Amino acid sequence: MTPIDALKPTSLNLQFLKLGGSLITDKTRPHTAHREVLRRLAGEIAAARQQDPALHLIVGHGSGSFGHVPARRYGTRLGVRTPQEWLGFAEVWREAAALNRLVVDALAEAGLPVISLPPSASVYAQDGEVALWNLAPIQASLEAGLLPVIQGDVIFDRARGGTILSTEDLFAYLALKLRPKRVLLAGLEPGVWADYPNCKELVAEITPTTLADVMACIGGSASPDVTGGMLSKVNQSLELAQYIPGLEVYIFSGEEPGAVQRALLGELLGTVIRTG
Repeated sequence: MTPIDALKPTSLNLQFLKLGGSLITDKTRPHTAHREVLRRLAGEIAAARQQDPALHLIVGHGSGSFGHVPARRYGTRLGVRTPQEWLGFAEVWREAAALNRLVVDALAEAGLPVISLPPSASVYAQDGEVALWNLAPIQASLEAGLLPVIQGDVIFDRARGGTILSTEDLFAYLALKLRPKRVLLAGLEPGVWADYPNCKELVAEITPTTLADVMACIGGSASPDVTGGMLSKVNQSLELAQYIPGLEVYIFSGEEPGAVQRALLGELLGTVIRTG
């Protein structure tokens, strides 16, 4: 058996795409998916793959108004120890799985060879960070030409009992192992605002040398998010770019029709985070 950490970074033309919870659900209404948006996004992904047959992709998605509601109620991300908290852990799992089913169905209806690989079944954490993850199924699915899908999910944790890892948490670990060319974070915001909350001017690029200039202007998510808002996304993305030479992370809006397709095909959208 090949040790998990011995897996070599893939040589495929690989990108990661996150469909944000704010994009694919109505975060003001519990358990409410934007089904038309999901169908449109699936069509854009299918069109991009058709235009670029060499494109390999891992899709991730947030939980939006599904998992975040019980996660806040039970404080699942902070730890799970009591019987009531374990009931909450299971409820968060059900909600995340329900949305994942809708995402997978939309991708399949668009003709994509989608396969869901839920992190709750394969990831083990240590105090809120990935400790173990058998990546062989993900790598095998990519090499077979399939479209693997993961999601922010509940995770068993050595220190906390249980926790939640966001799509960004999972992408960060995956990126270090598989070395994608680009990570695309599609949400509602068109990028990182330089003047939040006025939201008139976007930051085009964030690097280690410019981060201090925009830090004070970066606001959190406009709607509640137990896994962190924009500031968390920027910090995590910049840290990742520093570990992976040449990696670019894009934060952009998937609300505009065609934006996800254009981003997958290489168009520069929103705010790019890189080392310079």
